[in-house]
Amino acid sequence: MKRLLLPVVFSAFMVAEVHAESFTISDIRVNGLQRVSAGSVFSALPLNVGNVADERSLVEATRSLFRTGFFQDIQIGREGNVLVISVVERPSISNIEIEGNKAIKSEDLLKGLQQSGLAEGEIFQQATLDGIRNELQRQYVAQGRYSASIEAEVLPQPRNRVSLKIKINEGSVAAIKHINVVGNSLFPDKDLENLFELKTTNLLSFFRNDDKYSREKLAGDLERLRSYYLDRGYINMDITSTQVSITPDKKSVYITVNIVEGDRYTVRDVQLSGDLKVPREEVEALLLSKQGQIFSRNVMTSTSELITRRLGNEGYTFANVNGIPEPHDEDKTVSITFVVDPGKRAYVNRINFRGNTKTDDEVLRREMRQMEGGWASTYLIDQSKMRLERLGYFSTVAVETPAVPGTDDQVDVNYTVEEQPSGSVTASVGFAQNSGLILGGSIDQSNFLGTGNRVTVGLNQSEYQTTYNFGFLNPYWTEDGISLGYNAFYRTTDYSDLNYDVSSYSIDSMGGGVNIGYPISETARLTFGASVQQDDISTGRYTVDEIFDFLDKEGKNFLNFKASVGWSESTLNRGIMPNRGASQSLTFETSLPASDLYYYKIDYNNQAFFPINQDYTFRLHGRLGYGDGFGSTTRMPFYEHYYAGGFSSVRGFQDNTLGPRSTPSRGEANGGRKGTLEDDDQSPEPYGGNVLITGGAEILFPVPFVQDQKSFRTSVFWDAGNVFDTNCRSGSKDCSNIDLTDMAHSIGIGGTWVSGFGPLSFSLALPVSKPKDAETQFFQFSMGQTF
Repeated sequence: MKRLLLPVVFSAFMVAEVHAESFTISDIRVNGLQRVSAGSVFSALPLNVGNVADERSLVEATRSLFRTGFFQDIQIGREGNVLVISVVERPSISNIEIEGNKAIKSEDLLKGLQQSGLAEGEIFQQATLDGIRNELQRQYVAQGRYSASIEAEVLPQPRNRVSLKIKINEGSVAAIKHINVVGNSLFPDKDLENLFELKTTNLLSFFRNDDKYSREKLAGDLERLRSYYLDRGYINMDITSTQVSITPDKKSVYITVNIVEGDRYTVRDVQLSGDLKVPREEVEALLLSKQGQIFSRNVMTSTSELITRRLGNEGYTFANVNGIPEPHDEDKTVSITFVVDPGKRAYVNRINFRGNTKTDDEVLRREMRQMEGGWASTYLIDQSKMRLERLGYFSTVAVETPAVPGTDDQVDVNYTVEEQPSGSVTASVGFAQNSGLILGGSIDQSNFLGTGNRVTVGLNQSEYQTTYNFGFLNPYWTEDGISLGYNAFYRTTDYSDLNYDVSSYSIDSMGGGVNIGYPISETARLTFGASVQQDDISTGRYTVDEIFDFLDKEGKNFLNFKASVGWSESTLNRGIMPNRGASQSLTFETSLPASDLYYYKIDYNNQAFFPINQDYTFRLHGRLGYGDGFGSTTRMPFYEHYYAGGFSSVRGFQDNTLGPRSTPSRGEANGGRKGTLEDDDQSPEPYGGNVLITGGAEILFPVPFVQDQKSFRTSVFWDAGNVFDTNCRSGSKDCSNIDLTDMAHSIGIGGTWVSGFGPLSFSLALPVSKPKDAETQFFQFSMGQTF
């Protein structure tokens, strides 16, 4: 400011000395302009031709020109009645160079400089540079870098320009060596220190950076400390002072917090006040604060939120509910009054979608439960948001309800989504665990071309299987959510070349089906299906006796017509890798009259997620299956058996190696048997069974060093399960009726990454309990499924 005033004062004296007498301006001449246009000078000048110039007006003119910031010197003179203005322009900035910064990116620094008026091509002002230097110093101090220093060098350039060179020495971040809470007698020091996000240096500090002092983090920690007491009835708790000390070498920080705990208060009574808009008994049912309870600010705030949401469900989006505590020091009690101000009922003007670059608006709009023109219901808006999340097309879904400008009873509902891979399109030549060489290509897209339809087309060939398949599902065949799906497939399978897996035989299958789904609630639906399937079976060299028995009685070629009915329910918060809610399904499938075989299957699947805290989730999952023959078919066909072991059931065991086994027999070319090979080295082979029991538990936790956790998941798990047979053939090995003591158990760690090619999953598992002849597998991987 002094630098600005000195030329002004000096010019005022010059004006007073030279122009003691006023005169009428006949013309105005400006000397010394280089980059600044004459028009900029005249627009800032308060004098025009024809005005009378006196001492006061000339001083004001000088000040006006200085206020533009374009000039570092201004002189005003007179030649007759011509006003002569001589200026010296400030230099412009030719370039800005920043060195030494790592904690703050150069582009962020340059953006901040530009917002403050320092950028290439702008007018250079020393005062602005000094302010920026102080601001940068403050930012580094806020990061705990007390030894940071900033030097700014101004280098003159030709044509009245300067180059700025900013040298930054960020220094090291001071580490917290001690956090001390003084004045507490009710709670242990350790319990209070655990509330702090700031920590003293520990083994994980290198990864978490939680021992780096931050003023903002300390403010949050103090609020958590205050809330801890307020939620336990200590309403007069006070943080009297906070000291943050730094050692002379600026490498260590010591934090001391002084508190006064006060007395504990209980709730005397709870009252409601204001215009409730809904029945009083419904609001009273939401009151979490009760007479005689220890006062808790968190409980009081939660009650206010519940009442606000209840009013929001009726369209009172701008409702304001305040819990007002009134302490009574004489008996250490608190009276709580919830004051309800519902405001006006708000109506929805428009529902807008943003971020869906691939998915059609119609796909999102049909999930809406909140309608345009209706009153804005908090429940329906949130329900619509959850339905978008359950689609599995989006990694994040956010919703805002801004008021419509110029109105006090209308809002827009804006949903912002971030799309994620919802399928895969691949052409592959590779090798897969348990399948050998794989050749093929496939499309598996749950949001095909952004229409919300699921399309699956595939051609794959592996060591033992060739498959052609096509599937289509329209989840909104009708506007009210009735779905229609159909599929067709052709599959040839030959297990005779495998060293393990299932018993040696080959089967050619082809068929197709159609299914219709009907929603019965927001979270549940019924599914009805019909299909036809042709199966042609031939035996191999080591086909087990059970298969020969079945084929001898039933033949080798089967045409079966099947019908199914299913029920499913899902309250999961996301369609892919959820971490809250539950899902379950029950399916019954049976063959129909005119089929070659008569059998049925019942399958039940469930999973449930229980959040432990913000980062950790506990998951339970299970699967049950049972099947049997009826009528002229005495048992379930062997090729419909259940198998266990592998990634989708009990990790740590090879695919399909759990459950009943049989001693192989040698089959001749015509399918007849030739006796058991007692001296053969061929081991008993898995045969499957008609009863499946699998399940497990796991703790999900975030992936270290990854910011976006929505596409990654890791867990520690315990898996258990086995397959049993209620119709064991005499002489079958490891075949028993249901025996829960013969379950396989494993523990391990697993992970999943939702990539552009589909979900990629792996597991490392160790068996804890191993049934006889079951084959273990420490490392397993899979593409196309999640856990």
